[in-house]
Amino acid sequence: MTTLSPGSLVVARATRAEWELVRAWCAEEGWNPGRADGDAFFAQDPDGFFLGRLDGVPVSAVSVVTYGDAYAFLGFYLVRPELRGQGLGLATWRAGLAHAGGRTVGLDGVPAQQDNYRRSGFVTAYRTARYVGEVPPSGRPAPGVVPVESVDPAQLAAYDAACHHAERPRFLAAWLTTPGHRALARVEDGRVTGYGVVRPSQDEARVGPLFADGPADAAALLDALAEAARGFGARAIAVDMPETNPAAALLAEERGLTPTFETARMYTGPVRPVATERVFGVTTLELG
Repeated sequence: MTTLSPGSLVVARATRAEWELVRAWCAEEGWNPGRADGDAFFAQDPDGFFLGRLDGVPVSAVSVVTYGDAYAFLGFYLVRPELRGQGLGLATWRAGLAHAGGRTVGLDGVPAQQDNYRRSGFVTAYRTARYVGEVPPSGRPAPGVVPVESVDPAQLAAYDAACHHAERPRFLAAWLTTPGHRALARVEDGRVTGYGVVRPSQDEARVGPLFADGPADAAALLDALAEAARGFGARAIAVDMPETNPAAALLAEERGLTPTFETARMYTGPVRPVATERVFGVTTLELG
């Protein structure tokens, strides 16, 4: 293999069209990307996606998506397999992180990379496990579950903001309406008690987020989302559940889902608190 200098790498912002190549790379890595995620990702921060090129050929990627003035999230950190170990990833990483400015940065790191992230100033906060499997049909409508279109958008946005480290209205509006995504809310006495989204992906349908007041709300939503996934041809679902809410793992086990791999949520500094007891499934490992 020819050794390449990181200094010959050119890292620049990627367009929405160019990012489809990175989605294909993610599929090769087994990350199970959503088939139509890109528009919602770019809606939040169109300047937060970067490609590294050698002689004009894309070889590396990273995203650093900003949420307001205090928070950013890093994802899609990739180098083509045949070019790893040559410093190209670190050069791409540094170029992307510059976009965060002085914000606290979060990421979900696989075990093999966590020591590298610690050397870059990231501190582990908790672990997240991906649960995968087929939820058996319940044979009855999920109680209180309705399409999000029937819910007051301001109420839904407020619920989401309580479960995320920053408000994200642009992302949320796009995520709920992306073609192919099914977004459902649970409502009791006119009040939102949870919501979730399921979307077609490379392999199992991905559920995220799954936010709910408690286990009963989360169970109703998960059953309804699994049924929605069957509606677009997916028998199995995958949901990333944080260990900060033990009720999430119990729900997964009750529904016959099994853990497949884990990541660590890591931060470079302080973050706004969230209602951890409501977070049964994170939105994505790429954007937090």
